Formats: sequence, structure tokens, C-alpha cells
Amino acid sequence: MLQPQLLEEEKVFKDPVHRYVHVRDRFIWDLINSAEFQRLRRIKQLGTSFFTFHGGEHSRFNHSLGVYELMRRILETFEGRIQLTYEEKLLCLCAGLLHDVGHGPFSHSFEKVFRYHHEDWTRAILLGDTQINTILRRIDEGFPQKLAEVIAKTYDNKLIVSLISSQLDADRMDYLLRDAYYTGVNYGNFEIERILRVMRPQEDGIVFKFSGMHAVEDYIMSRYQMYWQVYFHPVTRSGEVVLRKIFQRAKELFRQGYSFRQEPLMLLPFLQDKVELADYLALDESVILFYMQMWRKEKDEILKDLCARFLDRNLYKYVEFHSKGFQLLPELKELFEQAGIDPAYYLEVDTTSDLPYDFYRAGEEEERIPIMLQMPSGELVELSQKSEIVQAISGKRRFDYKLYFPMDKVMALSGDISQKIRERLGVMENVEASRQDHSPD
Repeated sequence: MLQPQLLEEEKVFKDPVHRYVHVRDRFIWDLINSAEFQRLRRIKQLGTSFFTFHGGEHSRFNHSLGVYELMRRILETFEGRIQLTYEEKLLCLCAGLLHDVGHGPFSHSFEKVFRYHHEDWTRAILLGDTQINTILRRIDEGFPQKLAEVIAKTYDNKLIVSLISSQLDADRMDYLLRDAYYTGVNYGNFEIERILRVMRPQEDGIVFKFSGMHAVEDYIMSRYQMYWQVYFHPVTRSGEVVLRKIFQRAKELFRQGYSFRQEPLMLLPFLQDKVELADYLALDESVILFYMQMWRKEKDEILKDLCARFLDRNLYKYVEFHSKGFQLLPELKELFEQAGIDPAYYLEVDTTSDLPYDFYRAGEEEERIPIMLQMPSGELVELSQKSEIVQAISGKRRFDYKLYFPMDKVMALSGDISQKIRERLGVMENVEASRQDHSPD
């Protein structure tokens, strides 16, 4: 049986959210010091949110440490309630630490353009020729595969999976608290200590004592507010739109055989769609920002302009976009073309409904296993059946459409074309204003 391998002295990271991150296990310490995990220092947790909330510059590295620490504390609360082997505990701790190790630069924007998913790369890092894989195989030859299955939500121990991938798990609890702290908002704060106290392990996952329902409600509402006030903020989304357009333009220019003044050597595998694990691990946000600095001097006016916009925070403006907007969009694209403004890069309908995460919806999909309350009788009841607050938002999908465009380019136009474009944009804006004016107080 695998025996614990403890450090001679506990290592401690000072953390602004959890106060301290405690590391006692040799394997965990070695994983933290691996090249692949240290790479997460160079990848922001919140992508382009720093354009909106200037404090939101924290990294995937400190989020991952935070998830590990919450997982460690959860396992402590489970002592005496369920028997877990050392290997099972280590599997939980490693899942918390390494669940985001496959994230790339400006994660979701990059993924959309190049059609990659960070969880696929996470599994590749766990199973491939990496320092992390070498460390995990020291635990057991089959340990990397078990961990990959936990990340993929296919591992047979549902309790372990639920601790890192459920409606209320260590990952979500940390990023809500951490993102709220660094952005300076209050929306993401909730009673983490109370939630840990009322959490109970079961074979099929975690449940929560009915007496702690209000703490869980608080978490659900914090999560809901963080999405709409922080993660979906229109300025942040504008930054993502410009970023995606940069990647799209670079990809299109490469396809056309364009000769870059600064050849993007580290991006060539992605532009050629021939990416190896080493290529992926070599990429971080400092590399992307370097190429943006070079590309703002390119001959191609579109790539040059887009990079300057991103680096100088000269982002797109937006109007609310509803049914009337969809009717006007073809005409507006044609007007942009007539004005010499390429709509493929300067006119974008963006919706928040396509983001990877969403607020709580009870039991809609496999990964949305409902939160269960343990009643005093021992009976398990789904949260929204007891909580009117959660019931009010459960199962209701909210959409938000916006049309993004460069206001400065529109304002620089003159003559009939300028008037027509402004009129079309004005109609879209007025439709939303009218909708708000007639909505109940």
C-alpha cells in the first residue's frame, strides 16, 4: 500500500484569500515546482477582465493553489465521516492542483479561434512526456490515468469527481472568492467556512446539511452575480472580441501566404494546425503580447490596428442587440463594406450564452448534478425544492446579445454612408431603450 511521503517541514504560501496554503506532501511540493505548473504564473485567470477591473491580474497559478488548499480543507472536514486511502486523498489534492494546468494564453479566446480545449491539454500534460507525468508515476504507474479520468469526469469514484467538478466544488468556490477579491467587487463573497462545515461526503458525491441551506443560497447568488457583473461585463467582452479578431486575422494572413515582418515562429504550429505538446507548453501570454507589439508595426492595416487597439485599450463600443438588430445586420455589414471597414473584423455580434460556465440549473446535464440537501430525517432533497431563491433562477437561461464595433472609425466617416450607419446603429440602440422604458419598475 502506498505510504505518505511528507516533507521534513511544512511549506506555506501566504494567500490573500485563504490566508495560507499548506503543503505537507512531497508529491504536491514537487508538482508545484514542475515546469508545467510554473507556466501558469504567466497566464491570467481572468483573461481580458483587467481592462475592466484593473486589479484582476491574478494568475492561474494562484487560483490552482487556492483550489488545492480548499480541497485539503475539505478532506480534513471529511475525517471520521468517510474512509479514504492515502492514494484517494492524493488523487483529490492533485485534481485540485492540476485541474487548470492545460490552460493556454487568454484561454477561451485562444481556444475559440484555434479550436482547442484546455481540458484536452490538461490530460495530455498528465499523460505525456512532462515533468508532471514523471512525478505522478512515482506515486503509481496508473496514477496519471486515474487523474486524467477525474479531470474528464469519467472516474468511477463519483465523490472524488464531485469535489472538483460539480455545481458546488473546490474550483468554483475558489475562483468566485479569488476573482471577487482581485477585481474589488463584493458579489463573489459567501460564507465559505459555513459551507465547509455543512458539507457531507456520500458515495455518489457531496451533500449539504439542510441547516446550511442559506449559506449555499448565498453561494448560488454570488455565482450568479459574478457572471453578470464581472465575467460578462461588456468591456471585458469587447477586449475578448478584439483579441479573437487578432488571432483570426493572423490566421487568415498566414493562409494567404502573407510575409510577416516578424515571423511568428512560436505560433506557426497553431497557424499550421500541427500542434505538439511542447509547442503548446511553450506558449504563454508574454509570447502573445510580444507578437502583438511586433504586429502593430505590420504592413497589414487590419492586424496593425487590432493589435494597437488591444495594447492601448482602444476597444470596441457596443449597442444592445435584439430581434430588430438581426434584421438590420446584413444591411449594416454591407454599409461597413461600402465605407471600407471590413465587417469580418470590425462588426461582431457577441453573446454571453456561449461561455464555458453558466449559473446553476438543477440537473440539466451530467456535469450539472443538482445540489442535494440532507434533511434532519436523512432524506436527500434537491436544493431548488426547498429554496425559493434558487428556484427563481433555476432552469432559466438568460441571453445577452451585443453588437460590437469601432466607434472611432464610424465617427470618422462623412457623407451619406456615415449617416446611414449611425441611423442603423441608433435604431438598435433605441429598440433597447424603448424596451427598458416600457419594462415594469
